[in-house]
Amino acid sequence: MVKNLGSIWLGAFVGFLVMVVLAFLFPGIGSLIGLFIGGLVAGLVAKGVFKGLMAGFLAGIFASIIIAILAFIGLAFVGGLAGGLTGAFFGGLAGLVLGVAAIVAAIFAGIIAAVGGLIGGAITR
Repeated sequence: MVKNLGSIWLGAFVGFLVMVVLAFLFPGIGSLIGLFIGGLVAGLVAKGVFKGLMAGFLAGIFASIIIAILAFIGLAFVGGLAGGLTGAFFGGLAGLVLGVAAIVAAIFAGIIAAVGGLIGGAITR
C-alpha cells in the first residue's frame, strides 16, 4: 500500500511545528487556526492526498498530546507555588483532568488537521 512513510512523518513534524508556533503566538484562536494551517502545510510537505491526510492527522494528535502534557506540568507548578506540596498535588490533579479533556479534544483536532492535510495534499497533485 504505502511504501515510503518518510514524507508523511516529515509532513507531520513540519505541520506540528507550525501548529505550535501559531498556538504560541496567538493564544486561543491561534490553536484552531494553527490546526488547519499546520495540517495544510503537512499535506503540502507530504505531497499526496492520502499522505497529506495522514500527516495532518498525526500532526494534530501530536500537538494535542503536547498541550495535555504542558497543562499537567503547568498546573502542578502553579499549584506548588501557591500551596506547597499539597497545592502541587491538587494542581497536578487539575492538570490531569485538563489533560484528559485535551486528549479527548485531540480527536477533533486531528480531524481539523486532517482536513487541512487533505486539502494540502490535493493541491500538490
